[in-house]
Amino acid sequence: MDVPALIPAETTAAADKPVATAKPGANTGAFTEAMPTTSGIGVLVVNLGTPDAAEPRAIRRYLKEFLTDPRVIENNSVLWKLVLYGIILPLRSRRKVHDYKKIWNNEKDESPLKTITRSQAEKLSGILEPLGKHVIVDWAMRYGQPSIASRLEALVGRGCDRILVMPLYPQYAAPTTATVCDEAFRFLMGLRRQPALRIMPAYYDDPYYIEVLASSLKAELKALPFEPDVIVASYHGMPQDYVDKGDPYGSQCARTTELLRQQLKFDEAKLMMTYQSRFGRSRWLQPYTIQTVKALAKKGVKNLVVITPGFSADCLETLEEIAVENAKVFKRYGGQNFAAIPCLNDSEAGMLMIWQLAMRELKGWV
Repeated sequence: MDVPALIPAETTAAADKPVATAKPGANTGAFTEAMPTTSGIGVLVVNLGTPDAAEPRAIRRYLKEFLTDPRVIENNSVLWKLVLYGIILPLRSRRKVHDYKKIWNNEKDESPLKTITRSQAEKLSGILEPLGKHVIVDWAMRYGQPSIASRLEALVGRGCDRILVMPLYPQYAAPTTATVCDEAFRFLMGLRRQPALRIMPAYYDDPYYIEVLASSLKAELKALPFEPDVIVASYHGMPQDYVDKGDPYGSQCARTTELLRQQLKFDEAKLMMTYQSRFGRSRWLQPYTIQTVKALAKKGVKNLVVITPGFSADCLETLEEIAVENAKVFKRYGGQNFAAIPCLNDSEAGMLMIWQLAMRELKGWV
């Protein structure tokens, strides 16, 4: 897919001088408010969410919002509530402090996910600037701050009567994409005068997404001091029961991996697919990443690379669970070299992909 030559230069310029900037001293992510526009077009970049601080109270608040979402945990029984409030929230909020502190952006006092998502929105704002000042880009988190409702309210307040919501989840899942839609629609229900709303669909098989994943992986592999024996594509897990009920997430992950293999000319032995971040005792999509990493090391694989195509920005699951926890397991059982490939994040290639997606979904409006 061809990209105009002027866009990379504007991406770089946007990185140096974004059109929309964060409020001085604020880490909630809300852009500085400007005068209202007339018939504005809003673009809202959305990611999953993160605690406001690497401390137990903030993590508990975040986990409570996350784990009480019926899209995430479909079990609403009294027993589940007792376990959640009596065991999971008190214990997990304390245990996760250490993990978050290992990856925390101390300079900005926020998680990398928040830093990267803000940067993605600011850079996209710069890339879209030629469309006119009536196109306003903002960002939000489904859980935590800045909330979807607060940023939609800000966009409406600035005169946006058309809004594109961009959930940065390549593969659709009810616990991710659908819950973003729920929150956006919930906000609209409180308005008498509603803006037109578009939700960006999943882009798991988008040709440019596959091309960018492949090219970035090739570049990262060239920079490594070792040649991987196996590459593992690790996706966030999901209860098997959700897929059995009709969630397309598993099949979309498989399709992404299949297209990536074709692009890279790898077979299934060279590029494997696994699922990480299992929570609870129920059966989740398999094979599990950490068990696969352990088995590969015990089988004699010495050099391993892990990519995470289902994540648009690095976060706890990539920076700690994969890069630290899985690396330790691999080396404990005989592996020697391990590398976790960064997500596309706000890289030039990653931003060009987000720009492509935005322009595709804005057709007819711009």
